[in-house]
Amino acid sequence: MISPWDRWYSTSCCLCCHVRTGTIILGIWYMLINAVVLLILLSALNDPVQYRYHLTSSELGTDIDVMDDANICIATAISLLMILICGMATYGAYKQHAAWIIPFFCYQIFDFALNTLVAISVVVYPNTVQDYLQQLPGTFPYKEDIMSTNNMCLVFAVLLFIGCILSFKAYLIGCVWNCYRYVSGRGTTEVLVYVTTNDTTSL
Repeated sequence: MISPWDRWYSTSCCLCCHVRTGTIILGIWYMLINAVVLLILLSALNDPVQYRYHLTSSELGTDIDVMDDANICIATAISLLMILICGMATYGAYKQHAAWIIPFFCYQIFDFALNTLVAISVVVYPNTVQDYLQQLPGTFPYKEDIMSTNNMCLVFAVLLFIGCILSFKAYLIGCVWNCYRYVSGRGTTEVLVYVTTNDTTSL
């Protein structure tokens, strides 16, 4: 009987490339995104006057800082950690070290769980969509048209959008997991071949 893990196991992913290649591309893509975010945050720390955002008094009645220096420092540390995790996954897939892929896989599971909680909160508290729309600035495009839409239609559209994102993230998780299984299985096979060769030589 085939186990559920083996049923979904495959060595190929989108565009008919190998799961190792897909994991390397995914790791590099995440590194590039986090590197851009890191550059923006470092620029904000270097020139806080230019990159500090204020909400106008006409929107909320007060002048509120959206991001202060402490939040920027925390975001910078997270970006550095993400670059390290993505670099480990890329190196692990390239050099076929399965243990290096695990932190990136755990991050994917954590990110998927957070998005699932967002979808559950929208289902349990559908009015949160309207509350979020009311908090948007007045200059947000088509804000009035979106708010005039039926609440159930908004909830359905948001759930459909989150569902598409979750499906894509689940597929990427499957690709990274299959890469981990391929690399770890390949390492085990190489060890068995080495032991068999030594035993044959000894005999």
